[in-house]
Amino acid sequence: MANGNWPKADVHAIKERQHEMLKPDENQTPAPTGEHASAPSSSLSPADPSANPPAATPEPAHHALRHEIRVWTRDLLIAIGLALVIIVFLYQPVKVEGTSMAPLLSDQERIFINKFVYRFAPIERGDVVVFWYPLDRSKSFIKRVLALPGETIEIRRGAVYVNGQMVPEPYVPPQYADVTDFGPVRVPQGSYFVMGDHRISSNDSRVFGAVASQYIYGRAVFAYWPVEHFGSLSTTEANDK
Repeated sequence: MANGNWPKADVHAIKERQHEMLKPDENQTPAPTGEHASAPSSSLSPADPSANPPAATPEPAHHALRHEIRVWTRDLLIAIGLALVIIVFLYQPVKVEGTSMAPLLSDQERIFINKFVYRFAPIERGDVVVFWYPLDRSKSFIKRVLALPGETIEIRRGAVYVNGQMVPEPYVPPQYADVTDFGPVRVPQGSYFVMGDHRISSNDSRVFGAVASQYIYGRAVFAYWPVEHFGSLSTTEANDK
């Protein structure tokens, strides 16, 4: 056409092409501008506190040591307290005077006696017992039980016989033996025949008779002084000495 006008169809086609050229790409991210520009959020965005809790700060070493010392001190004080309660209410320290129980016990030796053992267990042959002296109850003696209630005891040339059977006595050294004879005598019910291990220098049931059970108030269990005698005084160990 010579009139210089664009056909209507062509004009619309051009406008559509221009519109397509100016339409932004929805899939293209606009370039950041200015001071608000930032890197992708995955690299600089703050972490979610709930997803990544802060690491716990380790306790300083001196605080841990101080706590440990407090725990050890507390446990030590509890142990000492319990030991004192046991000693005061169950055991009694006593001092041995004389040599009638040598060589098991020496003069001035310190030992513990169990004050309650005979409330729960019977007195047995070989026990080293502490009792009130039958002729003077202000004094305490310590001797070994040789014969029980109702038994018959006899000594022949230093050897002890109970109900006709010889009693082995490895705790009596030959130099401490008394070779004289004694008896036979029958031990009354409720009483015990006691003797010292140092037979030639012991004031015992051969002199003052059997000891009633109500006079016996403890059993020797442990020696603690002097240090070289530190150890148990149980019946088994005493018999082996």
